[in-house]
Amino acid sequence: MEENIRINKFLSDSGICSRRQADAYIDLGWVRINDTVAKRGMRVSEQDQVYVQDKPVHRRKRLIVLAFYKPKGLVCSMNGQGAETVAEYLQYPVRLHYVGRLDKDSEGLLLLTNDGDLADAVSRARNRHEKEYEVRVNKPVTKEFLRQMAEGIPILDTVTRPCKVRKLGATKFSIILTQGLNRQIRRMCEYCGYRVKTLKRIRIMNITLEGLQEGEYRELTPEELQGLRKRLSV
Repeated sequence: MEENIRINKFLSDSGICSRRQADAYIDLGWVRINDTVAKRGMRVSEQDQVYVQDKPVHRRKRLIVLAFYKPKGLVCSMNGQGAETVAEYLQYPVRLHYVGRLDKDSEGLLLLTNDGDLADAVSRARNRHEKEYEVRVNKPVTKEFLRQMAEGIPILDTVTRPCKVRKLGATKFSIILTQGLNRQIRRMCEYCGYRVKTLKRIRIMNITLEGLQEGEYRELTPEELQGLRKRLSV
């Protein structure tokens, strides 16, 4: 481990949380360095032992970023409240953060990582990272519908950002978003008088579903990871 890194970076590198979350934990008094309650800006050396809520924290050994083809029916939460969670489905031996989410009724590309900062950087709406979806609706896709979707729809006390929309078939279209409002595509379609029948995410920035079958996952290639980091500046 590099000498004397800031405590929030140590916690992020350990896969516990993002740096921003680490600062919140520190402010709550949950973090100790040896026998001392941590304060923001304190530094950690190789000789120090760090605790969060009295549990020892160990720096992770290797960065993990997975591309997972989430099947419909799985939920992206810690507690599925009766439904199976992604974590329960994968049974992965390391705790992973969701990089963005997909609702229970949606399928497609989901990224998971043990790097809290990376997860946070992808998920922040202000970064305007592209996410691409294929959507099938309950009636024919018209030019007017595509225009409305592309220009912005008033939902959730805001207007959605302009986006790229393309017709794929009689009742199917693709849409590229740069924000992630709750159930955004479904709400946008409902406003226009349409109902989503299937929704699949096929791309997050430079990462695609290519080569994955439903329920499968893989680690990102070095080239994919490099491209992701370049876009995120992390």
